[in-house]
Amino acid sequence: MRSSLSFFKWFFWTVVVSAILCGLLYALVNYLYYNNGALTLGRIVRGFYYGIGNPQIYYVASIPVVVVTAIYLWRRESRRQEQQYLTLLIEEVHELEEGQLDRKVTVRSIGKLGQLAADINRMMERLRISLEEERRAEQTKNELITNVSHDLRTPLTTITGYLGLIDQDRYRDEVELRYYNNMAYEESLRLKQLLEDLFEYTRLRNREMTLNKTRINLVEMLHQITAQFQWQFNESGMEARLSFGSPQMIVIADGDKLRRVYENLISNAIRYGNDGIYLDIKGRIEGGEAVIDVINYGEPIPDADLPRVFERFYRVEKSRDKNTGGSGIGLAIAKHIVDLHHGTIRVESDEERTVFTVRIQQSE
Repeated sequence: MRSSLSFFKWFFWTVVVSAILCGLLYALVNYLYYNNGALTLGRIVRGFYYGIGNPQIYYVASIPVVVVTAIYLWRRESRRQEQQYLTLLIEEVHELEEGQLDRKVTVRSIGKLGQLAADINRMMERLRISLEEERRAEQTKNELITNVSHDLRTPLTTITGYLGLIDQDRYRDEVELRYYNNMAYEESLRLKQLLEDLFEYTRLRNREMTLNKTRINLVEMLHQITAQFQWQFNESGMEARLSFGSPQMIVIADGDKLRRVYENLISNAIRYGNDGIYLDIKGRIEGGEAVIDVINYGEPIPDADLPRVFERFYRVEKSRDKNTGGSGIGLAIAKHIVDLHHGTIRVESDEERTVFTVRIQQSE
């Protein structure tokens, strides 16, 4: 709309000024070459009346006058618009300088100033993203300190408590001594796992992890992993059922890292889904992707928690009990490893089952 109004304004004044200049030019020529008397309005009108059919007026005088007038007025209007736009940009940049980073400068198609405005907006968008990432990093650091302090304090308190009882000989017999020793040992293992999870997650977030990709048969890998979890299945009263559409599901991936993904999902299913007895692992090929479903039939994940299950330190089980609650890092690690492989991981849950689905490209 603004450009249309500018065009009509320029066109109007070009016609008006050109008509006036052409009239003055013709009147001057008519007076110098065809009239010996005084230049009057009547003679000008009569000169136009008798000379209007002469094409030389248009070719020799009118067209150059119109062209020169149009160029002059166009450049004058462009300079005026550029000056107004420059003033507007200066005001808006000053507003950005004062901290109003959520707004954008006005972009108009006015010479290189429009490109400058677009570049300013892109720069401010990158700055906003950078500041947001910095704020998230600071928040993550604070969350890390808070959660680590909470998670490490509990096993450390338990360990020091039982070791203190042993050191003070506050046990009745050797059976109680072994019980205290066993409790301290179990808490030390839990502490070790927490530290390993925190260390690996920190490495992932700092992008220190590199992938050593090779050809991997997911069918074989998942059979090996479930065999390693057989003791946990027996302890939890669960049974693993594996079903694959093909004896081989080959992907190009980092075997050690990808193994950690499925180990975390199976461990999570044992911890939270042991009420359902069965753990189903199903695999198939879809559109060049190897798709693995890890399904448990325990208590469903509430709808409010589904979007956040892959967030660091987020727990669906809020009590942080050592027997029912994990570190809140395992699923975040799994998602980050899948992201590094340019795959996807998602979860669905209803009253009957909870399904974690991992998709990995078969080739890159």
